[in-house]
This record gives sequence, structure tokens and C-alpha cells, in this order.
Amino acid sequence: MTSQLEHKEPPQANGAVPGDRLASPEHQEPAQFLGPQGTGVEVVMLESRANAKGVREEDALLENGSQSNESDDTSTERGAEPASPLKETSFSIGLQVLFPFLLAGFGTVAAGMVLDIVQHWDVFKYVTEVFILVPALLGLKGNLEMTLASRLSTAANIGQMDTPKELWKMVTGNMALIQVQATVVGFLASIAAVVFGWIPDGHFSMDHAVLLCASSVATAFIASLVLGMIMIGVIIGSRKMGINPDNVATPIAASLGDLLTLALLAGISWGLYKELESRTFVNPLVCAFFLSLLPIWIMVARRSSATREVLYSGWEPVIIAMAISRWACPCPQSLLGLVPALTSPLCPCSVGGLILDRTVSDPNFAGMAVFTPVINGVGGNLVAVQASRISTYLHMSGEPGDSPGPAPRRCPSPCSTFFSSDVNSRSARVLFLLVVPGHLVFLYTIHSMQGGHTTLTLVFIVFYMTAALLQVLILLYIADWMVHWMWGRHLDPDNFSIPYLTALGDLLGTGLLALSFHVLWLIGDRDSDVGD
Repeated sequence: MTSQLEHKEPPQANGAVPGDRLASPEHQEPAQFLGPQGTGVEVVMLESRANAKGVREEDALLENGSQSNESDDTSTERGAEPASPLKETSFSIGLQVLFPFLLAGFGTVAAGMVLDIVQHWDVFKYVTEVFILVPALLGLKGNLEMTLASRLSTAANIGQMDTPKELWKMVTGNMALIQVQATVVGFLASIAAVVFGWIPDGHFSMDHAVLLCASSVATAFIASLVLGMIMIGVIIGSRKMGINPDNVATPIAASLGDLLTLALLAGISWGLYKELESRTFVNPLVCAFFLSLLPIWIMVARRSSATREVLYSGWEPVIIAMAISRWACPCPQSLLGLVPALTSPLCPCSVGGLILDRTVSDPNFAGMAVFTPVINGVGGNLVAVQASRISTYLHMSGEPGDSPGPAPRRCPSPCSTFFSSDVNSRSARVLFLLVVPGHLVFLYTIHSMQGGHTTLTLVFIVFYMTAALLQVLILLYIADWMVHWMWGRHLDPDNFSIPYLTALGDLLGTGLLALSFHVLWLIGDRDSDVGD
């Protein structure tokens, strides 16, 4: 055996070694038998482990993040790590997604409580357009943050953030890009607030318009800076801990995004409103300062190949998604007086505004405004995780437009989406199974805080869960089709898919919930006086 171990065979393609040598127990610790002339064999052996075991392409997505740098480290200390990469099971996927998923739901609840407190501040009383600014800014910013999380998760999983140089390049490019997008989005949201505030009564105040612009742009800029750094820390930490960033990044971005953006908007607008009394020049100065930084961020973002394309083409899905899910925001006129402390949040404007506008003022739908942010938030967070995972899987096979399999992907069947043996189908099943326990937790929270006008009867819970399950089922299927469809048309799903999917989630959630309330009203299982 000694002569066999001392015999050194020439390296093969891709750094592989013969399978019989790899299977031998003696080769698990190469440092024990390598001679003075065999210093290079250890690297070859470490690099060959995944390939020699025949790991399939889809399983590459499930490897432990700490394994990605093994082939770059030639020290004997790395040889003590496990030889085979850790794989994600259905249990591990569910365990990794569960905490961020619950955190995102409670983030929605917390944002609602913050809005319920700050709506009594002077700036919200006398500059009522701020109420219109809330859903517009939160919706646009939410899509930017979730696409950033998806983009960085993919970059981390495919090894584009492994070296300090790559990490710095990815961080600077994406941080500059998100500042450009946030500044423009904040400016557009303020214009929308001014226009929709002016249309009903025909009154226009220049001081209020500048206040809205300064508040919106400053809030978007600061929130994006803070959240961007948090996302980078979460993704790097996830990789070091062996957690798939796709499972945690987008829900955390959603949970922290709404809460932080709303708190910043309230504080900044309150401070700038105080300045109107004595120093009116402060508001236009703040607005001009943040807008003047745009050329700098654009120059930095253009230098990175990873963000250059998004800088030009990443606006369409965000703007269209806002038009789908937040058109005809009914919030200032009809909702704030109806929605209790728990959900005057994300003003049910985070749902299809038209549907909600037709239902929330109907006494037959009393209490619906309480549950719409929850059902839409849960659906959006789960489908964002799935879209991010599928996109990462596709990026491992090449560039957008490359076929991930032997034949181009067509419209998938429901069986292939939910019941096949591949990794994406497995994660779809896990995410679908999280719907019921997650909603039960949120329903109990709403009920315990007396946040609704609806009794939590067994019949109501059954209808509510049916609507939630159907929403997520449809969203996961559409995500499977949409991400592959965009990939086949040379569009990066990380930048395009999530805004459309969350907007569709708003429409589906609101429509299905309205249908459930209507059926409950028809069968008489409603008590709209409870909780008043």
C-alpha cells in the first residue's frame, strides 16, 4: 500500500483524480502520506471532491457557503473540514426561511403601529399629502431593496463575492446603484403625492411640495444606505454560517425596509416641517443636496459591469409594479378612519388599490383592511424567496439566455413546479407549507391586539386560509414560469421578476380575500360589531 500511495499520477482535466483513489479512506487526510515532492497533490484532491462525487448542477445551489473557497486555500488547516459539501434538505430550507419569514410579518405589524402613532403628529395633520407619500414610497423602496437582496444573494452563491477585490467591487457598484434608484424613486413618489393631493381639492402649496420632496428624497437615501449595508452584512454572515442567502435576505429586506423607511419618513418630515416656521430655505436646500449627488452615484455605478445594465434597464419593472399594486390609493380619504392600530400600516394601499377602494368602505367587508397587509406581505415574501432561489440556480448554468437544461424551458406544468425531485420544486413545497402556520401566528397576533372588526371563527379561518393558500400556490407557479421566461429572453430575473411577482401578489391577495369576505357575508358567518 505504501508504494501505491507514493505513486503520483498526472493531474486530469478539471483537477479530478481517479475515483478508486478518492474512495480510499487513506485519502481523506492527504497530509499524512504526501512526501516532500507531493505538496501540490493536496490542492488537486480538495478541488476534485465535488466533481468526483458526481454532484449534479442543481445541488451546487445547496452547498455550504463556506465550501466555495476551499479550492483557493492550500493550507493543511483546510484539510480538516468535511470532505463532502453540506446539502439543504427540506427541513433545513424551512428552518432557514422560518425566522426571516416571521420577522417580515411582524415587521409589517410594527410598521402599522408606528403609522398609527405618527399619524397624530402636526406634519401629518397639516400636510396630509404625507399619507399619500407613505404607500408610494414604501412600495417603490420595497421593490428596490428586495431586488438588491436577490442580486447580492445570487452573486454570493455563484462566487462573485469570494475574494476581497470582488466583494469590494460588488459592494460599491450595488450601493451606488441603490442610491441612484432610491433618489429617483423618492423624487417620483413625492411628485405622485403632490399630484394626488392637489387633484381632489385643487389646492397647491409650494412649501408643502418642497417639504414632501425633501422628506421623500432624504428618507429614501438614508434608508437605502442603512439597509444596503445591513443586506451586505446578512449575506456575508449567511455564507460564513453555511446558510443560503436566498432563504433569508429578501424577507429581512422586506421586514426592515417598511419599518425603517416609515420611521425615517415620520422623523424627517416632522423636523423639516418645524423648519418651515423660521427657515424656509432648509427644505429646498436638503432636496437640492441629495439630487446633486446623483451624478456621483451614476458614475460609480457605471464602472461596475454588474450594475451598469441595471442602471439603464432596471426602472421599468419597479414603476409598472407600482402602477399594478398601488393605483388609486384610497388611504387618506377612507382608510385611516377605519383601520385600527394594528394595520393602518402599509395602508392597505400595499394592495390592489382599486379592489380595496371598492370593498373597504362597504360594511359587508368590515375588517378586511386589517388582514390585507398581512396576506399580501406573506405572499410577496414567500414568492420573493422562491424567485431569488430559481434565479441563483439559473445563474449557475451561465448567463441570461443560456438554457439550463438540454431543451429550452417552456411553460411548466403544476406537477413539475411542485412535485418533481429538483431543488426548486422542493423549496416550493416547503414555502407552501409555511403558509398555514405563519398565518395562524399573525391572525392570533391581530386578534390579541384587537386589530380587527371580524370574529376569528373556525369558518372565517378556513376561508382565510383557503385564500392565502391559493394565493401562494398561484404565485409560486407563476414565479417558476416568469423567472425562466425572463431568463430565456436575456433578462436577469434578479432585477425584473420580484417587482412583478409582489405586485401580482397584492392583486391576488386582495381579490381572493374580498371573495372570501363576500362568501362569509352570504352564509352569515360574520359579526362586524366585534372589535369596534
